[in-house]
Amino acid sequence: MSASQYILSIDLGTGGPKVSLVGDDGGIAASTGRAVETLDVGVGGAEQDPEEVWCAILSAARQVVHEAGVPAEAVLAVTCASQFFSVVPIDEKGRPVSNMILWMDHRGGPHTVAMYESHPDAPLRWLEINGMLPLPTGSDSLSHMLFLQNERPQVYGQAHKFVEPMDYVTTRLTGVCTANPCTAFAQLLTDNRRLDAVRYHEELLGLSGIDPAKLPELVPVNACIGTLTRDVAAEIGLSPATKVFTGVNDTQAVSIGAGVHHGGHGGVNIGTTCQILAHVGGMRSDLEHGILSMPSPIAGRHTVMAECGLGAKPLEHFLSQVVFSSDALADHSTPDPFANVEKLVESAPPGSGGLLYLPWLTGTHSPRTNPAMRGGFLNLSLETTRARMVRSVLEGVSFHLRWVLPEVEKFAEREFAELHFAGGGAVSDEWSQILADVMGRPVRQLAEARYVNNRATAILAFDQLGIVSLDEIERLCPIARSYEPRPESQQVYERLFEQFVLAFEQTRPIFEALNA
Repeated sequence: MSASQYILSIDLGTGGPKVSLVGDDGGIAASTGRAVETLDVGVGGAEQDPEEVWCAILSAARQVVHEAGVPAEAVLAVTCASQFFSVVPIDEKGRPVSNMILWMDHRGGPHTVAMYESHPDAPLRWLEINGMLPLPTGSDSLSHMLFLQNERPQVYGQAHKFVEPMDYVTTRLTGVCTANPCTAFAQLLTDNRRLDAVRYHEELLGLSGIDPAKLPELVPVNACIGTLTRDVAAEIGLSPATKVFTGVNDTQAVSIGAGVHHGGHGGVNIGTTCQILAHVGGMRSDLEHGILSMPSPIAGRHTVMAECGLGAKPLEHFLSQVVFSSDALADHSTPDPFANVEKLVESAPPGSGGLLYLPWLTGTHSPRTNPAMRGGFLNLSLETTRARMVRSVLEGVSFHLRWVLPEVEKFAEREFAELHFAGGGAVSDEWSQILADVMGRPVRQLAEARYVNNRATAILAFDQLGIVSLDEIERLCPIARSYEPRPESQQVYERLFEQFVLAFEQTRPIFEALNA
């Protein structure tokens, strides 16, 4: 089957947007990406320039439309997924009045704590109504809004609306500012008990002190919110009649692309961060293990939120800041630090000679939330090589995912016969095999794994247009290769995994003392 109709899909990650033109056969006619700089704005702060983000999206979209060479009328719609727990303050025209505050920003934490001190019953009410608590660490969107309200009152006053990144993009595409139950979840002000009637909740608004007029209008999940503005259509080479669908967050998107709503398998996503993916039938929470549910793009379902922490970022950090760094010692920089990683990892033995990597560079989330935890190598010896260190990084992230897996299975009330693997990490054959060995489950590496989110949001749009069905997800998001657990490697990893979990408890007092 060859495609005759297409969706332009935007996947806005922390590192920048990936834009793809996805056909009604699931094929990707063209794709490209752009990098966006994350700004260090002081202790606990992390921001991006929304205009830089928007220009990167326009540039990538223009290139994709040109390279695909399909008629403009064959591109039916534009969709968007993005990172969440990030806030863009915008004016009445949808233009930013300040930088985007990212999910890794912690400056709102003290204001969330102060809210709890003023309202001791607030945590219980949030769990009952929304399903998630505003985080004392400050890394959720409500905490970001509280930071602006208390410490940047001029920005708070200038803001017409506070929107998540995907809603910022659709506002710029259409001139219409909206959110939906999936995208508004991160602001933690909606009542999610009935997904067919999600609304901002007066009690939560009162507890937070956020002006409800500064929140976007709620529309249904997967709704068409308008068409491209004439200026945007001309800029990227599409018709102004091209429809725009409301967005979803990246975890919701990748859960659809991995097909965990369909069948008995679970999923693993390794991008900047990493998650175990699943769906459940209703709103629930497991605070002990940091696992929650949030609205799903699938009617009547909830997406499991099991955020483990950093995923591929530790590998990028080790390669760019250690292996290929440029400093007073020497300039070892290289245009592509990942070029030979596969060969290097393959040359090192499973278990990396007993070397253990702790991937908690920015703290831990599920299954043990602790913002003070940090990373490191344990058991370095004179036999340690760069190859073993790089392999150990992949193994350390995999150990953390294994630590979370049984808790997600309990949460979802079923065991996963296999795991579908998505994200930038799934491009690696070696990491796919390591995951299978560590997890003790077959791992199915999704085709063109970097673009699973793009495929997913495109399929959601095609489904709304009546062109394909979500029941066809396995055909539209095919498996590239399958990896079976190897018994000899499993024995090695079983021993190391026990020490990995023990290392959390043994190093916790040290990290808490160092990072209080």
